[in-house]
Amino acid sequence: MDRSSSPARPTRVRPSSPRSLRAIAIGGLLALAAACAGDGSAGVGPSSTDDASRKGLDGTPAPTPAAPGVNVLAGATLWVDPASNARRTADAWRASRPADAAQLEKIAAQPQVRWFGNWNTAVTRDVDAVTAAMSAGGALPVLVAYNIPQRDCGGLSGGNTTTADAYRTWIAQFAQGIGARRAAVILEPDALAGMDCLSPADQQLRLDLLNFAVTTLRAQGSVAVYLDAGNSAWQPAAVIASRLTRAGIAAAQGFALNVSNFLPTAQNVAYGRQVSALVGGRHFLIDTGRNGLGGSGEWCNPEGRALGERPTTSTGEPLVDAYFWVKSPGESDGSCNGGAASGTWMPEYALGLAKRATY
Repeated sequence: MDRSSSPARPTRVRPSSPRSLRAIAIGGLLALAAACAGDGSAGVGPSSTDDASRKGLDGTPAPTPAAPGVNVLAGATLWVDPASNARRTADAWRASRPADAAQLEKIAAQPQVRWFGNWNTAVTRDVDAVTAAMSAGGALPVLVAYNIPQRDCGGLSGGNTTTADAYRTWIAQFAQGIGARRAAVILEPDALAGMDCLSPADQQLRLDLLNFAVTTLRAQGSVAVYLDAGNSAWQPAAVIASRLTRAGIAAAQGFALNVSNFLPTAQNVAYGRQVSALVGGRHFLIDTGRNGLGGSGEWCNPEGRALGERPTTSTGEPLVDAYFWVKSPGESDGSCNGGAASGTWMPEYALGLAKRATY
């Protein structure tokens, strides 16, 4: 299946952090001191990335991102997929299940993002086609790059055999597909928050690759890059801030939180403020697709969840550039809790999310 023509993607999942909320709170209070001391995880020291790996496709440094305090997404029109799973199901139910079709409109009418990974065998062509289609109507393309080596540490969304050299080529081709057009890119969900599974050498390689990706994308001139930073219950703010710093956050627009998760927006905003203070005031965005009732402690197709805030670039939070539905509501987290394979559309689950929404 050519996933470039579908909002679906092989959804990654990972267990909730074993830390208690009390430990997380203490970690936040100690954030500044820990950040000054460095990450300290798995023995990884300061990035060894050389100047060449921090340059774009033509060997020149990436453009400086907007100064902290500027929401580069403000006022952007977001793209609504006219052929999304939710749209097709709502249309199919219109005559036989009109009330349920109306509920699914809550999903079908909202903007979507597109994921790209190892399933895109011609990534330049695929990114170009999607970016052109989104831009044609005046919308801002919002894309996810998801192909880092050892993705998901062999979990439900692993399965890519991408090498470091292949990744550099892939991300360069991804950037070429965007071209000079304006776009926002969420870079490698879980790559930083979930890198504890890697050896010290592989952790350093991951940081180097993310640096390369940031500068390559920024060198296109009009791409706002948001490095994924996990969520408020995964890593202490000081740890993720250190990793963001060594992954090139200084050249990025900011970071992304709560991708494919259920944690409340307010909790992620508070956490994001802590992280932002440690990375030079960088802005962030939050995935609100399924967090309307917060989390339940279950990460895979949990029951009783609801749609969260609708996608917008007017969040009312000075540091939050956008609420996006990065994970498409209604797509499976994996073959668990009665769910289908990762990324499979589950219309009844989507209906439940919509019915429990507060709007």
